[in-house]
Amino acid sequence: MKLFAPLLSALLFASTPATALEWGKDYVEVPAQPTSVKRGQVEVLEFFWYGCPHCFHLEPELNAWVKKLPRNVVFKRVPGVLNESWLPLARAYYALEAVGLQEKLHGEVFNAIHVEHLDLNPPGAFLDWAAKHGANRKKLTAAYDSFAVDSKAMRAQQMTRDFKLNGVPAFVVAGKYTTSAYLTGGNPQTFKVIDELSALERKGKK
Repeated sequence: MKLFAPLLSALLFASTPATALEWGKDYVEVPAQPTSVKRGQVEVLEFFWYGCPHCFHLEPELNAWVKKLPRNVVFKRVPGVLNESWLPLARAYYALEAVGLQEKLHGEVFNAIHVEHLDLNPPGAFLDWAAKHGANRKKLTAAYDSFAVDSKAMRAQQMTRDFKLNGVPAFVVAGKYTTSAYLTGGNPQTFKVIDELSALERKGKK
């Protein structure tokens, strides 16, 4: 038997996909949380914070990757809330969403903070800035202060805790797998991991 051991090992190694995912290196599995997609779809969440420079620099790669996603992979952004000081910009994200300006101004918020070096954390500063970029200040203020936006921001904070996230940007696949460049070693590798996890979920495999 010892004579054939090297050959057996080689065959076993060859039968293992080169892209096999490693728990703890490529992703971490957490207690599954409910997703908001239809049967047959896979939800991918990006947790970000407008004040995070890594999130800002990720945007071009992320947007290019999202455009190539299969139709049954549903991508959503969630403002991560690791502490109370992150809540104002989470509310800003959901307020823009409420008045239909999230898609138009999402990138502009990042630019304002990281290129123009503006402090948009104070609600008044954010509302003034948004008004200069085409928002109706009265409607946006009402949205920012609304129960709906407050609930979504609180929900984002709870989700950050439920998925045991300790940094952003981070991704959650199918409500149970988390990954990030911190784990994988870089953004390109992270997108590959997400693609593989999504493909496994679509096939109904772990």
